[in-house]
Amino acid sequence: MQKINLKEKLGRFTDLWSPKIVGELNGQHVKLVKLSGEFIWHHHEADDELFLVVKGRLCIKLRERDVWLQEGEFFIVPKGVEHKPVAEEETHVLLFEPISTLNTGDQRNERTVEKLEWV
Repeated sequence: MQKINLKEKLGRFTDLWSPKIVGELNGQHVKLVKLSGEFIWHHHEADDELFLVVKGRLCIKLRERDVWLQEGEFFIVPKGVEHKPVAEEETHVLLFEPISTLNTGDQRNERTVEKLEWV
């Protein structure tokens, strides 16, 4: 058992759109990711996904509306809901989702991260 310093963990990597694992509990991963620009439209058939903005600002585009998140705010995308994260500037995000969740959901492309690293 140890405490986790998010700022320190975020300082260990620079790559974008590549989630890193910082914790695990009850079949869930706690991940950190740095985002900039647009991701892809995708959904997670069986998994809810929590986005918590640690630094910056994030837009979660949904088909029917946009959800803007500021530092300290989070949003849960329910399973099966198509979404597209967009960050106008580098944004740091904590993700909380089941271990089996693939970052690109139902899509596979050059941004798909099959094997996540621990930091």
